[in-house]
Amino acid sequence: MFSLISGIFTSGTWEEKSDEISFADFKFSVTHHYLVQESTDKEGKDELLEDVIPQSMQDLLGMNNDFPPRAHCLVRWYGLREFVVIAPAAHSDAVLSESKCNLLLSSVSIALGNTGCQVPLFVQIHHKWRRMYVGECQGPGVRTDFEMVHLRKVPNQYTHLSGLLDIFKSKIGCPLTPLPPVSIAIRFTYVLQDWQQYFWPQQPPDIDALVGGEVGGLEFGKLPFGACEDPISELHLATTWPHLTEGIIVDNDVYSDLDPIQAPHWSVRVRKAENPQCLLGDFVTEFFKICRRKESTDEILGRSAFEEEGKETADITHALSKLTEPASVPIHKLSVSNMVHTAKKKIRKHRGVEESPLNNDVLNTILLFLFPDAVSEKPLDGTTSTDNNNPPSESEDYNLYNQFKSAPSDSLTYKLALCLCMINFYHGGLKGVAHLWQEFVLEMRFRWENNFLIPGLASGPPDLRCCLLHQKLQMLNCCIERKKARDEGKKTSASDVTNIYPGDAGKAGDQLVPDNLKETDKEKGEVGKSWDSWSDSEEEFFECLSDTEELKGNGQESGKKGGPKEMANLRPEGRLYQHGKLTLLHNGEPLYIPVTQEPAPMTEDLLEEQSEVLAKLGTSAEGAHLRARMQSACLLSDMESFKAANPGCSLEDFVRWYSPRDYIEEEVIDEKGNVVLKGELSARMKIPSNMWVEAWETAKPIPARRQRRLFDDTREAEKVLHYLAIQKPADLARHLLPCVIHAAVLKVKEEESLENISSVKKIIKQIISHSSKVLHFPNPEDKKLEEIIHQITNVEALIARARSLKAKFGTEKCEQEEEKEDLERFVSCLLEQPEVLVTGAGRGHAGRIIHKLFVNAQRAAAMTPPEEELKRMGSPEERRQNSVSDFPPPAGREFILRTTVPRPAPYSKALPQRMYSVLTKEDFRLAVKIIDGDV
Repeated sequence: MFSLISGIFTSGTWEEKSDEISFADFKFSVTHHYLVQESTDKEGKDELLEDVIPQSMQDLLGMNNDFPPRAHCLVRWYGLREFVVIAPAAHSDAVLSESKCNLLLSSVSIALGNTGCQVPLFVQIHHKWRRMYVGECQGPGVRTDFEMVHLRKVPNQYTHLSGLLDIFKSKIGCPLTPLPPVSIAIRFTYVLQDWQQYFWPQQPPDIDALVGGEVGGLEFGKLPFGACEDPISELHLATTWPHLTEGIIVDNDVYSDLDPIQAPHWSVRVRKAENPQCLLGDFVTEFFKICRRKESTDEILGRSAFEEEGKETADITHALSKLTEPASVPIHKLSVSNMVHTAKKKIRKHRGVEESPLNNDVLNTILLFLFPDAVSEKPLDGTTSTDNNNPPSESEDYNLYNQFKSAPSDSLTYKLALCLCMINFYHGGLKGVAHLWQEFVLEMRFRWENNFLIPGLASGPPDLRCCLLHQKLQMLNCCIERKKARDEGKKTSASDVTNIYPGDAGKAGDQLVPDNLKETDKEKGEVGKSWDSWSDSEEEFFECLSDTEELKGNGQESGKKGGPKEMANLRPEGRLYQHGKLTLLHNGEPLYIPVTQEPAPMTEDLLEEQSEVLAKLGTSAEGAHLRARMQSACLLSDMESFKAANPGCSLEDFVRWYSPRDYIEEEVIDEKGNVVLKGELSARMKIPSNMWVEAWETAKPIPARRQRRLFDDTREAEKVLHYLAIQKPADLARHLLPCVIHAAVLKVKEEESLENISSVKKIIKQIISHSSKVLHFPNPEDKKLEEIIHQITNVEALIARARSLKAKFGTEKCEQEEEKEDLERFVSCLLEQPEVLVTGAGRGHAGRIIHKLFVNAQRAAAMTPPEEELKRMGSPEERRQNSVSDFPPPAGREFILRTTVPRPAPYSKALPQRMYSVLTKEDFRLAVKIIDGDV
């Protein structure tokens, strides 16, 4: 056995094992509590020292762990490292009668004697809230009785050390005269509740400031942060005298030497406010509540808000009919007045301005924040604009959206999520959310109809790493880009060679257009016009020309079949640039890369829908063939473009460019003995009824600009707009919750970086890891989402506590760098540890600050003038006389008395005896440990 090191009861690992037993038709739970210790050769030592007293008795004299800040009550009262507790299994049951108690204790005593167990065994008696235990421990030639007294009212003679010494001496009943000296350890605990001069600095947000573009001093797109109340409710100061001897100190009902300022050891703990209200946590929680609402936007705002004059309903067919009207849509200058258009008029007409969920100033400010291009003379490009406050795109923080499946922190979707969150909290709640969303959807239609790109979205196809709503907005932007390019293409002259459709850069492995492209096009008579700009009609859907029309257009007779030889006479069209190396196999002409259509961009729900359709076709031959036909639309388009650009080409030529691995070349010796390259299609290309062969035979030489579009932007845009219009606020909140959690995590990381708390850094990493797993599922469980929000709120409260303590201890006011570092370390320990030792006790830098806090609180409580306070802080003698006013009466007083005496006879072996006492305002407890030796 080894002696315990200081602080092991708190820092060490405690484990427990439980089981249930029945005794006299009564169920008890038996729990073994023990401190995990390093493995030692205990058995060998026990054999050598057979008469050694049990470990629990040896630990009586150890003073290193007298007042553990966090431990089982029996550990604090008796200083044990291992014990067993027998208690009623049901929480409501209790051992109340004296006869049952005696029966249990006698049974325990017999069991310990029969088994030779040296672990202390306790029985819990009376009601559980009283925490009353009696117990016994047996060893070779020794026996320990654990006794306890618990009273509601403290007897006057036991409120001080001298009275407790009398109890202790009477309990041990030592036959020796004079008595051996008693060793004493004392701890007084003082509670500071009124911080007085330290008001909580967090001010509630100023709601009226939203109109000026701010909310409570916060810019749009910035989440609030901090606790609305002081998250530190109390400070507990424990003043300890660990090694005193009877006779050198006086503490009775008349006078006491126990001045807290003179105590050699000070330790502090803080009591945290339970569930303090935190702004960020409330913001996210309130937004999450929308996810559980069932109402549609119509039900929230009233159906009349969507009705137009002279029309009973407003569905998507009106939008479609408007698009097919012959009159062109006038493109107005983009402005706030254009943005906040028809919906507001309708709402104003039916409900009155004062009844609108959002007033005009608030709505205009939000829309300007979301669409900054509204105030510019020219609309901005649809590419993402980088804000100076946002992290760079390659940083870890910026790329969090990949893990959370949210949206980039500088995107429109992200900003929309924050605005809806703010509106929900400050302006109109659910109605405000529905109103803003209605305005947002109308703005999306306005931009589609007038060819204005949506700002704050990265160009290109939908990013499947983002949330579905972000993908839908990106899809709408793709549609606007295509429509805009087509409309502009109609206005450009046919001789404008530079108007090549953006994105038509060929297939994988293609290079940029070489400088000699224009010359080549001139030589071949090719007009470099994009396919989008071809049609002069108002028709939105292009159909391929028939064989006859196509051949006539190329000066051919209708009876020809268009084989390789006949096709070689066709005029080449739709060339992008010449391939660097390859030539056509049949005629040796240079191979040209064609202008091809871009594959249709798709959002993840469309991909899933397509996958389901393909899966339903089954595994039959007919189903497989139909599936192949559906998947080959893009391949067929590319083949037609290739045939148009390379008259006289063959399938082998196309495969060499499109899928080089399917064309196998090897060196062979010809008839003349020369080494030549001979190539052929791969095995999979030679399979009968091969999809590639069928598509090649079907393909006609049609350039991309005259093909039917693979991507119908008009239809896809209307699908997106309809999807946005039917979203309920609950659906919208589900879509945007990952963005809100993403924003909350970024806010917490930003605030933590100002405080630099190591424990918070670890928690944030755990939150990110947990969120990444939860948010990647399509429909995460509410319980898991609540856990994430709860974790974020806890971190916010932790940072708020750090700021509260820093303000109270004045870390920023320290002039000396060393003192400042010590104070910051002290504050950090207060957050992470149950109890922190104050270096230098009352004479150290932190100790002087704590002393001043108590003095100020006492002065405020007694309304003492400042000059009296100066007098108190004078000489030590004056301070001692006025010590009562420096500190309040102790909230708790703890005493541990120890001695070593023979019991029960003078010639018995001298063994350690111990008594623990705690006195509070309404509670008095004695825990006595008496050891008897052999007579």
